[in-house]
Amino acid sequence: MKSNNTNRNRERGFSLIELMIVIAIIGILIAVGVTGWRAAVRAANEAAAIKTLRTVAEQQMLYYNAHQRSSFGTFEEMLKENLLDTRFGGTTPVVDGYVYTMRVIPKSTTQQAGFAVNADPQVSEGVGATGKNHFYMDSDTNTIHVNETQPATATDPPIGQ
Repeated sequence: MKSNNTNRNRERGFSLIELMIVIAIIGILIAVGVTGWRAAVRAANEAAAIKTLRTVAEQQMLYYNAHQRSSFGTFEEMLKENLLDTRFGGTTPVVDGYVYTMRVIPKSTTQQAGFAVNADPQVSEGVGATGKNHFYMDSDTNTIHVNETQPATATDPPIGQ
């Protein structure tokens, strides 16, 4: 009789090794899932940054035409005229994980008015960067340039090259 009870006790549950193996497998699956999720979020942030740069360029042209082709607007000026939404408020707007900076070049006797916008990934402690690439666009070429390691400039290659 004792041998039957001993066999039943062994069949009742998981051993410690089996439980540890299951926990290790679950941990590996979570690590792979989180890595894939973060990559998808970065890709989505980059796509949103490119779209936002194009939107800013379009709104800049509206501002430029509304001001008799004499000047482009800063984020603050474009907000006042409802050309951009409130996400662009403040000194350095952060939209969809990217930090935007704009430089407006006033019209003078020697040069045309212009603007340049940078979109750089937001970096936060513990999370890392919200994107891999840095983007740049200006009024001269209306082309988005990309750099993987530092803020992009007009000398960097355009997207897709």
